[in-house]
Amino acid sequence: MADIHATTLVAISKEPINPALDSALKDFSSKQGMEITNTHPNESSSHYFSERWSVPFLHEIHRTVLRNIAAEHGSDLAFLSPLFDPANIRVLAMDMDSTLINIECIDEIADFAGKKADVAKITEATMRGEIKDFKESLRKRVALLEGISVDVLTSVYQERLRPNPGATELLAAAHQRGLHTLLVSGGFTFFTDQLREQMGFTQTQSNTLEIVNNKLTGKVLGNIVDGAAKASYLEQACASLGVRKVQSIAMGDGANDLLMMDGAGLSVAYKAKPLVKEKADAAFDRVGLDATLLLLD
Repeated sequence: MADIHATTLVAISKEPINPALDSALKDFSSKQGMEITNTHPNESSSHYFSERWSVPFLHEIHRTVLRNIAAEHGSDLAFLSPLFDPANIRVLAMDMDSTLINIECIDEIADFAGKKADVAKITEATMRGEIKDFKESLRKRVALLEGISVDVLTSVYQERLRPNPGATELLAAAHQRGLHTLLVSGGFTFFTDQLREQMGFTQTQSNTLEIVNNKLTGKVLGNIVDGAAKASYLEQACASLGVRKVQSIAMGDGANDLLMMDGAGLSVAYKAKPLVKEKADAAFDRVGLDATLLLLD
């Protein structure tokens, strides 16, 4: 019988799990005085392979070390809380730029105006958490877009924006399960509205660029969706369904996703900044977004 107080470790890979990973995890755990038990070896599902272990008690400080061990053996690693119950999940919330999709939209818009380097520098510092005020960061970046034709946004969407691997499969499965799907972004409604149509999101929340005479004015209309707003939109979605935040999955890659991810039943970092990976239950660097589905079995 499974220990209801134990943390579950899940290794996921596109290739069969390296047998040496089991030995490496057990060796490290033994040195730390932890008991680890392999509960589900060598499982396969669709195009992924997984393996599970149970640990009665896991120190937070050991998570990064364990992830590094898994990475050395070609696997991503997730930690499932003893309280995590996949059957109770009702909401899937996702960041857009570099999580759901392959680009940072604002950087690509700026590229058409020859200002990508300037904008991307601010974007990167913000996502790493080095610039704490996301609202001010966004205003500075959007100001650099003044005078750009709205046709550029269309070009970015059609020519450069692509869903990240596994995104389509994850959304389809989420809707099959009846989940409320929320795309919540510090990006722009021009893109989230189209992605809602394309991928069927239940709800989208993002920022609105001011457009006058078919050109960007360099301003954002209304309240800016920052990290606090992302968390609030997820909490509101849960409340509207009569469920708690612990009954949600939250996915992101940058520092402004941390408040949304905190307190979710399952937090997933996708090719994320180190700070985000450190805090997340699951960190995917080698597998697609649909690997999340293995954690819901």
